This record gives sequence, C-alpha cells and structure tokens, in this order.
Amino acid sequence: MAEASSRLRYLFISNGHGEDWISAAIVARLPTWIEAEAYPMIGAGNAYANVCRIVGPRASLASEGWRNVKGSLRRDLATGGLRTVPPALSFLRRMRGKYDRVVVVGDMVGVLACLGTGHRDLIYLDVYKTGAARLYSSPERWAIKQACATVFCRSDNLARTLVHIGVDARCAGNIMMDTIPSGDYDARARRSRSQAVTLLPGSRALTAESFALQVEALRTLPEALRPDVFLAVAGSVNVDDLAKQTGLRRTAMLSAESADLGELSDGTLTIHMARGNAMGNLLAASDLVLSQAGTATVQALGLGKPAITVVNPRDRRSRFTDEQMLFGEARTVVPPEAAAIGIALRNLLEHGDERRRLANIGRERIGGPGAIHAVLDRLMEQ
Repeated sequence: MAEASSRLRYLFISNGHGEDWISAAIVARLPTWIEAEAYPMIGAGNAYANVCRIVGPRASLASEGWRNVKGSLRRDLATGGLRTVPPALSFLRRMRGKYDRVVVVGDMVGVLACLGTGHRDLIYLDVYKTGAARLYSSPERWAIKQACATVFCRSDNLARTLVHIGVDARCAGNIMMDTIPSGDYDARARRSRSQAVTLLPGSRALTAESFALQVEALRTLPEALRPDVFLAVAGSVNVDDLAKQTGLRRTAMLSAESADLGELSDGTLTIHMARGNAMGNLLAASDLVLSQAGTATVQALGLGKPAITVVNPRDRRSRFTDEQMLFGEARTVVPPEAAAIGIALRNLLEHGDERRRLANIGRERIGGPGAIHAVLDRLMEQ
C-alpha cells in the first residue's frame, strides 16, 4: 500500500497484562504511516514501553482484572474499584472522533466501555473466549453488533455465531502464538542439566504465593532429577517479595543482557530470572512449565510445553473448566500442595514419551501462529 499523505491515528485499548503484550506486539508491526497510542485500562501498561505513547487514566484493581478467582469482582468493588470507572468512561468519551480507528484487545469490558461512550466500528480482538465451552451470550452478540466493524475470534464456532447476525467475524488462528515476547536473554547458555522448567507464577496479587508453592514443589525432587529452572518475571512483580516468600537469596546480575534479572538461590536450588519480555526465550529452552498465568499458559501449550497448574477453592471454577475443555490433557491440574505438584512434575521429567504426547496435544489444541498477518491486513485497510 502506498504511504498515505498524512498519518492515521489509531487507539489500542487493552485490559490486562497479557492483553497489553499482545496489543503492543501488533503496534510494533504497524507501518510508519499509522500513529498508534495505547490505553491500558488496568495497570501501568509496561508492555508498551518503547513501542508507543500511553494515554488515558491509570487504574489499579485488587484483582488486576483477573476473573479466574472467586469473589474478585466483589473485592474490587470493596476496595474502591468503582472509582476507576468514571475516569475511564470520561476519557473514552473525550476521545470519540479523535482517532481514525479504535482497536480493542481483550474481553468484552473494552467493547462495552466503547459502546457506552459512543465509539463504533471497532476492530475487536477477542482473546478471552476459547470457543471450547460457552459461546457469546445474546447480550454480548447485541453489543458486538452495535459496536464492532470486525471481530477476530479464537475459534470458528465463535465467529459463526457472529456471522449469523451479520457481523464481520473471522477466525484466522490464535494471535497469542504470534505475540510471544522475546528479549535479550540467552536461556540456553544457562542450561546445565538434561531438562529445564519455566515458572510462570502470574502477574497479579497471588503471584508471590504461587511462586512459593512452585519452589516448595521443586524442593521435593531428588537432586539427580532437578531440572534447570527459569522464572519469567512480569513487570508488576517485585522480585524481593518473591525471595522473601521462599527464603531464597537474590544474587547479582552477571551479564549485560537487558532482560537478565539475576538469580534466586539457596545453594542447592537456583532459579534464573528474566523479565517477562524474554518469556519466549525461556520457553524455547524449557521442556515444560509450572504455570498460574493466563495468556502465558496458552502460549506455552501452543509451543508444545506441557503445563502443571494448581486449582484451589478460590478459583472461579466455571472459567477454569472452560479453559480445561480447550487445554485437555496438555495441562495437568493438581491440588495446591507441594507434594502433588512434585509428583506431577517428577512424572513428566522422568517420562519423555508422555511429555512429548502432551506436547503434541497442546500444539493441536491451541493452534499455531499466523493470525497477526490477517489482523494487520485488516488494520491497514482504509
């Protein structure tokens, strides 16, 4: 396409840590004749650093938008979550007509916020619904039809329900697999054992607790079976909090790599840490993951890395069940006990054939990359 005489202005709206990374990866691939700005509805939006300008009010919720835990909405409301709504709606209302195109990446929250503030003809990337369980409800279909010009879905059956009511809905693949972040970190050079595990404890309030349980599980393994261990640290996570939870000591950074965060060690267990923007490097060098993350779990499974995940009474079981219907055997679910995690981990470390079987299931269930090309083509239409 020939370069336009003036730059077009796009606004990207995302509402979560993983959604920010997906959105930022798309923005980074846009041609120079598109000027993009980002509005991360929740959190600092660290994924957009050095990618594009961040606009809009900053908001923080106790749950950080994570709805997989029971009572998260109630806790958000109890801790003043409603106070974040008027500034967000006021900003979106002021931005009406200021951009040539508005792109929403995430779940229905962004769509509903735009609908209520007069935005129309949205490009919506639904990275929330899997299509393996519940489809769009009648109110969701109505809202999408009113607000969206094009919707990219994660499955054909989701897209069909929208096409049926006259929406331009497409399933071009899983864009999560196009937007796995990679950074300046050589994970393979740090390998010394036959197998490796990446820890993905998440990016929210329960991260330190999840990490401590993962470390306790690793300590149940006999020394001869212990793998190399990597940790992807989300931008909002305090490493000192992780160390405090586990009794591990933080060592000095020994490299000039920008994603290197040093190590946590107690002399027998060593965990190599890297920023979340190098998660792809860690996954490429690992055989499996211990994961309490959202988007990152999907990406790991899609790369053929079986996951072990803890389920506990605080989880919102409906959402967890929906995800499990998609993941199938590729994600092993265990109780929140170090011994149970250790048993599952030992089984996958000792049985390569089983690990490879689950890896194939994950790749088949999640699908490969390629969707981003369809998304970019649509964004560059004038």
